[in-house]
Amino acid sequence: MPKATALKEYVTAANKLLSAYGKSFHWARYFLGKEAGLQATQLYAFCRYLDDIADQPGNLGATKLKSIQNIFNNYSYQTGSYPEVDNFLLLKQELDLPVFAVKDLLKGLISDQGTVLLLNENQLIQYSYKVAGTVGLMMAPILGISSKKAIPFAVDLGIAMQLTNISRDVLEDAELGRRYIPGEWCDDLSAPKIVELAKNGTTEDRLKVSSAIKRTLLLAETYYVSGFKGLTYLPPRNHLAILIAGIIYRLIGRRLLKNGTEWWVGRQVVNSTGKLLHSLYPPLLMLNRFKRLPVHESHLHNCLKDYIRF
Repeated sequence: MPKATALKEYVTAANKLLSAYGKSFHWARYFLGKEAGLQATQLYAFCRYLDDIADQPGNLGATKLKSIQNIFNNYSYQTGSYPEVDNFLLLKQELDLPVFAVKDLLKGLISDQGTVLLLNENQLIQYSYKVAGTVGLMMAPILGISSKKAIPFAVDLGIAMQLTNISRDVLEDAELGRRYIPGEWCDDLSAPKIVELAKNGTTEDRLKVSSAIKRTLLLAETYYVSGFKGLTYLPPRNHLAILIAGIIYRLIGRRLLKNGTEWWVGRQVVNSTGKLLHSLYPPLLMLNRFKRLPVHESHLHNCLKDYIRF
């Protein structure tokens, strides 16, 4: 199959993935320029591909992720073995995307295999960096950052969104044997115990999880504030697009808080009307573009010193 045809088919498939699974970004993509929108969609498709592998049953996911990990650790690779990797490598070469970000992403996804029980806030932030802050890192060149000073802010927005994910999906993750809310915050409840509490737990026991979710969402707010500040390093159009995506995503957590973090009743979502309404006021929030460019608050990355290479 000619490369141009293969790429076109890949982009079509990537758009379908974004529409089905990345609704906030799919909406925001309409505000991006054509080229940035296309590249962002390609990156999303690759990350989604890895995420889907991570959710495969048994040892299938771990085996395949480690095989892909070897590719990025400079082992020999025969083009065509993984078409999704081939397409990502073309994007990486075109934009000089940081390979360490892919490596860290893969480490995070591999750590998801089997039982997951995070212990404390530092582990929560480190995990969120690996599976989402890295995506912010790779998005930065796509979105046309004006300075490398923007990169820590991009990481923070990724971390914030992952913290929202974790808060929204506590029950779904527990059903897969994963507990991302720190044990220190929820009396070390196991994943099976969380599933049991959702079915017939007491209000008191359920509140242990609710309290941990609230702390996770409040932590997310800190990283959203930082991530939004850094958008001033982007061209205006891309600033608006990512601000809209971030605001809509943050709204999931805010609604969860408003509803008393009742995690046992199911997922919190933002419908199309909500997306439209919350796309109207972000232009007003862009007035900070006319202020002095922000300086990153380095303490937000205190627990990421073993990962920071930017």
